[in-house]
Order: sequence, then C-alpha cells, then structure tokens
Amino acid sequence: MNALTRPQATYLTEADDALYRAQPGSLSQQAYEAIKRQIVSLRLAPGAVIDENRLQIELDLGRTPIREALQRLAQEKLVVVAPRRGTFVTGIELKDLKLLFEARLPLETLAIRLAAQRGTMEQWRHMETALSQIDEADDPHSNEDLMAIDAACHEIIYDAIGNPFLHDTLVTLYALSLRLWYYSLSHMGDVSDAIQEHRAMLHALQRRDSDRAALIMEQHIRAFQTEIQAAMVGTPAPHKSI
Repeated sequence: MNALTRPQATYLTEADDALYRAQPGSLSQQAYEAIKRQIVSLRLAPGAVIDENRLQIELDLGRTPIREALQRLAQEKLVVVAPRRGTFVTGIELKDLKLLFEARLPLETLAIRLAAQRGTMEQWRHMETALSQIDEADDPHSNEDLMAIDAACHEIIYDAIGNPFLHDTLVTLYALSLRLWYYSLSHMGDVSDAIQEHRAMLHALQRRDSDRAALIMEQHIRAFQTEIQAAMVGTPAPHKSI
C-alpha cells in the first residue's frame, strides 16, 4: 500500500456516520471514542493490525461494541477491513494530504459562513472561553494543549451551523487532519500563532461578517496544509500553522 508508517504518540475528537449511530454513553460509543483516540494520536500506528482481543481486555468491553466501533471507524476511513486478513489502521500516504484538504477547504469555509448567520452569542462566549485558556496559563502551552483549543473552536463552529450532516462530515475530516498533525509533530514548530487566528474568526462571527470569517478560515486551512506538507516532505514551511 506504500503507506508511510510511524509509531506512537495520544488524543481524540468525535464523529458519527449516517449508516450507524450509537447512543451517547453506550458501550459502542465508548469503544468508538477510545479506539479513535488511539488511532488519531498514533498510539495505534498507521498500518497497524487491530487486535480485537487486546482491545477487549484494555477497554474492558465485549466483542460486539468493539466490532460496532470498528465498523464506524471503517466508514470514517480510519481503519480498513481486509477480508480473511483482518482489520488494519489506515495508512498515511502523501497523496492523502491533497485529497483531504481538497474536501476540507470548501466545507470549512461553507461551515463558517453558515455559523456566522446561525450561531448564537452563547456559542461565541464558549469559543471565547476556550481561547482564553491561551492567556490564563502560567507556563507556555504545549502544542497538544493548543491543538485541544483548536479542536474546541472548530467543534463550536460545527455545532453552530445547525446541520448534522455537514457537522458529522467536518468532524470526520478534522480527525483525519489531526492524525496528519500528530504524524508531523516532531518536524513542526510552535503553533500558538495559528491558534490566535481563531480570535479573528471569533470577532468576525460575533459581527456576523460571513465574508471575513470565511476568508480567515480559508487562510487558516491553507496554512495548515502547507505546514503539514512541509513536515511530511522534510522542507521548511513558510508559515507556522495548525
């Protein structure tokens, strides 16, 4: 499959697909979130075999919720089921980067336009609270802490669009992007400047300025792609982003 592989790292986001939805808090949902965390954070490395017996012991869950979780993750392109061979973590390939962001860029800009029109001041207060964590810490945040803030901001925007189909697609794409970020982490610099871009997004959202919000989001996503690509091919990136 010519997939790039790399061992270990730790993290999560959440998503649903249209074919299978577990109830929040169900055993299937617990299994899904736990396994997804391991895949996105590279604790389960690209190309690794999924050992269902190990997962049952580690997560203290039965075979059925594990298999239901793996079905969802297969729909989200995070695992591959190979008949008579087993289930594997999806590999990371250079071509994935272009295809992923080809899909993500227009959907993220559409989402923030809709969020500017439909979002509530309460949602923007939540986003402001998430961003305030950057200034409140006594010590500099790690890149992983900053990425958690980034994830929170994007999730608030996705919630604000009021469209579950678009929301679930975006959450899935974000998780795939986050896995690329973890893969490239050792080659990337400080991402704090990029997190600060969310402040400009927030100001545009509060003013319901959809054009301005979409422009900032487009720049944000393009910069992320440039940074990841530079890290994956081993060349310096012109702009630090997430």
